[in-house]
Amino acid sequence: MEIRPEQPGDAEAIRRTTKIAFASMKHSSQTEAQIVDALRNAEALTISLVAIEDGDVVGHIAFSPVTIDGKDCGWYGLGPLSVTPSRQKHGIGGALVREGLSRLANIDAKGCVVLGDPDYYKRFGFDNDPGLVLDGVPARYFMRLVLNGGAVLSGRVDYHEGFNAT
Repeated sequence: MEIRPEQPGDAEAIRRTTKIAFASMKHSSQTEAQIVDALRNAEALTISLVAIEDGDVVGHIAFSPVTIDGKDCGWYGLGPLSVTPSRQKHGIGGALVREGLSRLANIDAKGCVVLGDPDYYKRFGFDNDPGLVLDGVPARYFMRLVLNGGAVLSGRVDYHEGFNAT
């Protein structure tokens, strides 16, 4: 498996991978592929990585800026993360998360937030923080990871408007 930055010709494969990865997930809004497209169109994909096996995109991860209480604090949101169903539970998602977080650290990001399964994301160092709030989301599923000696912040987190894609 190879992990590399998204290239211009990858958009359709990313869209397809994202759609099938979330198709059977009951918590999904089924808009994840549209979110990635909206972030790409807004040039808000700070980091967009693909996992390639035998020349095919089998996974994708996106990182985009978030604001905390309306301010850019050097923090990013992880997501969506998608892996083709037949390749899930083979370490592809984990490899994408680790590589993405490493690249965030390399651009001097101060932190990262994620909305997802705590049992999955805690293995990468994410933890719940009652001081950071994502409106309408149970605190258990919203986590943060401080990077590069960034301060632990508190406030309301807002993702890029591309997350409102429908």
